[in-house]
Amino acid sequence: MSNSVKAVIDTSRDELPRIIIAEDDDRMRELVATVIGKLDAEVIAADSPQHALDLIESGTEVAVVVTDLKMPFVDGIDILNFARHANPRTQVVMVTGHGTVESAVKALKAGAFDYIRKPFDNDELLHTVGRALAYYQLSTENEQLRSRDNVESYEKYRLLYGQSLAMAKVEKLIEAAAAYDCNVLISGESGCGKELVARRIYSLSDRRDKSFIAVNCAAIPENIIESELFGYMKGAFTGADRNKAGLLEQANGGTLFLDEINNASLSLQAKLLRVLQDGSYYRIGDTEAQQVDLRVITASNRNLPEMIKSEEFRQDLFYRLKVIDIALPALRERRQDIPLLANFFLSRHSTRLGKSLNGMSTKVLGVLMRHDWPGNVRELENVVLSMTIMATGNRVNEEALPAELAEDDGSQLRALDFVAPQSLEEIEAYFIRKTLREQGSDRTLAAEILGIDKSTLWRKMKRYKIEER
Repeated sequence: MSNSVKAVIDTSRDELPRIIIAEDDDRMRELVATVIGKLDAEVIAADSPQHALDLIESGTEVAVVVTDLKMPFVDGIDILNFARHANPRTQVVMVTGHGTVESAVKALKAGAFDYIRKPFDNDELLHTVGRALAYYQLSTENEQLRSRDNVESYEKYRLLYGQSLAMAKVEKLIEAAAAYDCNVLISGESGCGKELVARRIYSLSDRRDKSFIAVNCAAIPENIIESELFGYMKGAFTGADRNKAGLLEQANGGTLFLDEINNASLSLQAKLLRVLQDGSYYRIGDTEAQQVDLRVITASNRNLPEMIKSEEFRQDLFYRLKVIDIALPALRERRQDIPLLANFFLSRHSTRLGKSLNGMSTKVLGVLMRHDWPGNVRELENVVLSMTIMATGNRVNEEALPAELAEDDGSQLRALDFVAPQSLEEIEAYFIRKTLREQGSDRTLAAEILGIDKSTLWRKMKRYKIEER
């Protein structure tokens, strides 16, 4: 590494956020380090992609990774995936001379913070990395806020999200929603954890010291929900023998969560629109408007744009509600999280029931990985609870599986079950790169582990343009 690059590295300032540069071209690496060295951060220019991976894995938290997309042996997407797995708060900026639209979209979909094409403007690079650093610092502050809350409650929320890329993106949206006092729409199938997301946003927001009022629009009859929300005056209807404050008033200053908003009648939708527009509403039977200051979070298990087309939902209300739109994936779309969730529920329920269970058999885990989970996380928790009750000994075996799952054969569970869906070529190239890196580029050992001969490995490396350093 040249002296000019070393000049931007200050290892004595351990309290500063760390930025790692992954760039195989010496001159480009030095230029990037010099430009972003102006930021208030510790900048480390890795002299190889492998070095960058080692720095990420070292245990010291990394705020931002600036990486070239196309590098020999390990590419930028590999580094992006590794960095985001090591710490979902780490922000990754891609810098590349191979700036096609396809590569930009691929990087952003994989979770990159932003994308810059060579030759870049120095100010653009500095500004982009600076924004990524600021976003990381915001995420860190949110983590500190979490530590003030009940630790058990926070762990419950964190583990229910999981560690998949899909849920890392959800976490990013949650942090953005918590930082800004705007309305949020959460969409997803029943059982995905929409209320948990709403409560998480609330617990990280500036309104966390005020009330959180949750209302299920499907659980309250249509002729009652308006009086519950807005309140009423004495004599407004039969049985109204006193003035009653509504849930809007109880939520004043805090957060109102309207679950299954898709079940709200058009009349209720019109009244909610007024609340969102100017913060005013009328108690039933009252002629004087009430004012309220609150944050509204809504959730829907139906496609609201489709309901707009069928005139079941107001378009103007929809756009008011979805300032930030968080779409929760179904559990079957993030199967990588199933082992984490299953073991979390097993630990929680076995402790509560006074049982000593230390895991599940491979066959049980295989069954869980293959089930489609129409009831999502809620269904998974109920299944794990059932198995916890039925298990004998210190491990959950297939005998404890519910009858409807016992017929599913999970004996073919393999490592690839934990990998996000992608093409066979991408999977093969990924595991060849990974195995070569882990074996220090020893082709003989890598070929043995992969179950192929050396000549086949060489041909595949050439096909996928996997180079050694």
